[in-house]
Amino acid sequence: MAVGHPHRKSIVADHPIRSSKNVKYLTDEEINEFIDDLDHDNDGYINYQEVERKLDQEHAELVPKPSAHHIIQRDHSDDDHARHEFLRSMMGSNTKKIPRDEFARMVREWKIPSLKQAKKEEDEDKSYIKRLPGCRRIRSYWAVHGPEIVFLGLVVGMQLAFGIWQLVKYQTTPGYRAAFGWGVVMAKTCAGALYPTFFFLILSMSRYFSTWLRRSYHISRFFNWDLSQEFHIRISCVALLLATLHAIGHLTGSFVHGSDPKNEDAVAAALGPDMVPRPYIDYVRSLPGFTGITSLGLFWILFLLSMPQVRKWNYEIFQLGHLLMFPIIGLMMAHGTAALLQWPMFGYFLAFPTLLVLVERVVRVSLGLHRIKATMKVLDKETVEITAVIPSERLWKYKAGQYIFLQVPAISFFQWHPFTVSFCRGNKMMLHIKTDGNWTAKLRELGGESGESEIEVGINGPFGAPAQRFYDFNHSIIIGAGIGVTPFSGILADLQYNDDLDHGGPNHEVASPRHDSEVTAIAPNNSRSDSSSSEADGSDNVPESPTRQGSVGPDLINKEKAPHADMARTFAEDYRRVDFHWMVRERNYLLWLSDLLNDVSMSQDWHRDHEVHPHLDIRINTHVTAKRKKLTTHVYRWLLEMHRTDEHPASPLTGLLNPTNFGRPDFDQILDEHYEEMLKFRASKRNQTRHKEDENFQEDDELKVGVFYCGAPVVGEVLADKCRELSLRGWQDGSKLEYHFMIEVFG
Repeated sequence: MAVGHPHRKSIVADHPIRSSKNVKYLTDEEINEFIDDLDHDNDGYINYQEVERKLDQEHAELVPKPSAHHIIQRDHSDDDHARHEFLRSMMGSNTKKIPRDEFARMVREWKIPSLKQAKKEEDEDKSYIKRLPGCRRIRSYWAVHGPEIVFLGLVVGMQLAFGIWQLVKYQTTPGYRAAFGWGVVMAKTCAGALYPTFFFLILSMSRYFSTWLRRSYHISRFFNWDLSQEFHIRISCVALLLATLHAIGHLTGSFVHGSDPKNEDAVAAALGPDMVPRPYIDYVRSLPGFTGITSLGLFWILFLLSMPQVRKWNYEIFQLGHLLMFPIIGLMMAHGTAALLQWPMFGYFLAFPTLLVLVERVVRVSLGLHRIKATMKVLDKETVEITAVIPSERLWKYKAGQYIFLQVPAISFFQWHPFTVSFCRGNKMMLHIKTDGNWTAKLRELGGESGESEIEVGINGPFGAPAQRFYDFNHSIIIGAGIGVTPFSGILADLQYNDDLDHGGPNHEVASPRHDSEVTAIAPNNSRSDSSSSEADGSDNVPESPTRQGSVGPDLINKEKAPHADMARTFAEDYRRVDFHWMVRERNYLLWLSDLLNDVSMSQDWHRDHEVHPHLDIRINTHVTAKRKKLTTHVYRWLLEMHRTDEHPASPLTGLLNPTNFGRPDFDQILDEHYEEMLKFRASKRNQTRHKEDENFQEDDELKVGVFYCGAPVVGEVLADKCRELSLRGWQDGSKLEYHFMIEVFG
């Protein structure tokens, strides 16, 4: 039987926003507007029950009741009681009616950011680039878009170069035009543009080649054709258009003109006397005609099978349809071998990328037959964990943040799906998969009634090296938007996982092996509340992951618990700091990485309580950017975010242990604050070195901070300019702080 908690302790979390020196809180005008919404009868008093009712109303709207697929299942009456207790603590009074002036003073003490100020900062953020001088604006734009522009310029330039070459050749040679008319000029111009188009099209399908290029940061910036598959899709459409125009030029132009009896002399002069007379059907039946028409038809079929509607309807048909590329490539190689108009060159453009893709597909098929035993465990009603030990004969080493293609023969032999690697330790690799689709739902069913089973999988990878330069910096700032930040979140979790193994952590000792699922699974049964235990027993053996938060206190988000930069002399020699900023439009998007981020937060809290010399310092900041025009919603949203209890130290609004900010982050201010902390860190380290070396002290080298960004270009331009400004400031003030801005692209 579930046991209630009528006296669950509620506290006002010490959210960093309440102690910030750069935040403007609710203005008197906003406070009066908020109170007017509560004082319906205009009697000068605020009824506590009305405030409580409004809080419950906004809670019901902002925090929907858990559905069957959600993992949070607990007594909502306890939540209501704790929330009301929290409201009482915020108001500091038990009276039922509060004078308007006194209530205004209470609201002012809540220290809720001004909604108008948030809107003003958002407008200023949008105009940041516009306020920059012309040269700085150009440099910032080029830092974000430059490499992509250069690469696309290279592709388009090669298309134009080969197309114009063929255009000039056949337009200025009278013999070709006399024999085949306008059609040959159009067809050969398109053919010239197709040479580099198909080269890059096929090359963009090679995962190993792109992974190899990522070993060089600068090269990977230029050759980012697998950015969300956008380049592959667009260049495929260009290739189909050029191929269709090429066919139209021949079928309606050169074939018609060349089969005309009055042009036989010109055709004989161009192709030889044995090529006449030649009716239209002979052109179609010839090797160039047959291979061209067939390959174009297959290309259109492949195009139709690649439509999003087909992919959503049947993923196997989508993947099997792509196998048509091999007969298409073979037909195109044979297309020009007759050498009617010029020596065959198309095959030379196709050879190298085709070899790469062919080898990769053969490897994938063989890996699908060479299966690996893995453990599949259902962690909660949304997530499954797959743990596999990679055979030692595999050539590639796996790293967190990379992705692999996963095949589960029990579901389908032909389906391979990409998933980000969550953790790696030696040959052991772990994946955490959200079961939000048809294939992943079938994967979850393989867990059976126990929620855990042994399965066989095929693993192809790894691909997409995880920001190789990330490990070059001991101080990093990661900024990402939406799901694009997932690879970096995997890197963070892997850093924390290894730090726990090396220096101890929640639920295990130093350097001792632990069960694979401890990273995301719940705490031991004896640490659960009776309520949680009873509910877990009746939920089909699916653990309730939020209960593992009971091992941390509700004051976890207090920034005073984090290592202080001016105490850097006490830090471990291998100290690493990572500031993680994740922007999402709606708070529901935070659920994608909530378990992973909470695990990192729990470990960080444990280390801060148990370590004198910190090794790893991860500071997680999430930002919900959706606009809230209604002031009451804005106020109650912040109240709910600051509400914490002993039983549930996570925010009732986001489910996260770390603090969440509402509104667009001010990265100008965030980076300035980071710079000030780095100055303190730098000064403390220099003092420590000076005391150790005494008279032999020498000025140290520059301290480099890596700023990694994956998101909207406009924010990238702001960050690029700010990093350049801070680096210049670092040399001017003698601190030698350098901020290196890097755009990250994940395939």
